[in-house]
Amino acid sequence: MGKFKKKKGGELPAISTASLPDIVFMLLFFFMTTTVMRDSSALVKNELAFSDQATKIKDKNLYEYLMIGAPTDKKYGTNPKIQLNDVFGSVDEVRGFVRESLVSKSDVDKPKVTFGFKADMDATMGIISDVKDELRKENALKIAYYTRTGELSMNK
Repeated sequence: MGKFKKKKGGELPAISTASLPDIVFMLLFFFMTTTVMRDSSALVKNELAFSDQATKIKDKNLYEYLMIGAPTDKKYGTNPKIQLNDVFGSVDEVRGFVRESLVSKSDVDKPKVTFGFKADMDATMGIISDVKDELRKENALKIAYYTRTGELSMNK
């Protein structure tokens, strides 16, 4: 049998880094395409009510959100407020919000737009009814209520 000789003082070959930029750009492209950017941040308390018969939203592009609840920052008070996108609004500003939301939609999608309430469990029905009346005046008749799935714990 032959003997193998060990090289003396031999150095390891350098690792090729030519493919590293390709890997970095593939990862960057992956995260850019899969990350969903948040449209707005919640300025109001938003603890949704529970439901056992909720259905999942299919096309989120056809939904506009109205958040109703007590402000998270106490300098705005403790009474429930309406959040339209990233600003607080009044009941009178809801109709303008509806018109503004529908301008960005195509004519085919305008009848399909649904206005969703993300109302806090502690929000009063008075403010929700006022907002619904304003939506009705603007002929925005498709309304959805956002809920959590599960059962309400009575120990709360």
